[in-house]
Amino acid sequence: MGISKGSAQWNGGLKDGQGVMKPAHAPEAPFSLGTRFEGKQGSNPEELIGAALSGCFSMALSLGLETAGLKPTSIKTSADVQLDKQGAGFAITTIALTSEAIVPGASDEQFQKIAEETKKGCPVSKALAGVNITLKASLAR
Repeated sequence: MGISKGSAQWNGGLKDGQGVMKPAHAPEAPFSLGTRFEGKQGSNPEELIGAALSGCFSMALSLGLETAGLKPTSIKTSADVQLDKQGAGFAITTIALTSEAIVPGASDEQFQKIAEETKKGCPVSKALAGVNITLKASLAR
């Protein structure tokens, strides 16, 4: 397989500084203290983690469904990444994944089993093993 690359640059101090995060083959995402903790316009590292987990989960779920003989029409996944104060610092404590898929011929029981296996097995989930990841998966009809 390959190596995926990302980078970031920060200029200035914590309160007055700003930076950009840059996946190697995608647009850069500006961030600052305000975008991370005050809801200001821009991005933050937790959003990129959520996007990465959502993308990885969706692709892996597609594979799991196809392996079971099911062909998904679409899979839409989002992630709510919870950043909490812990002691002197901060930690990502929970990621709530929500996924909705259109999968002709799938029973809810079969879909739920594959979705749970996918949550445990996708590479980004494995990388985030120290975080409580929850999943609400549903079939769209």
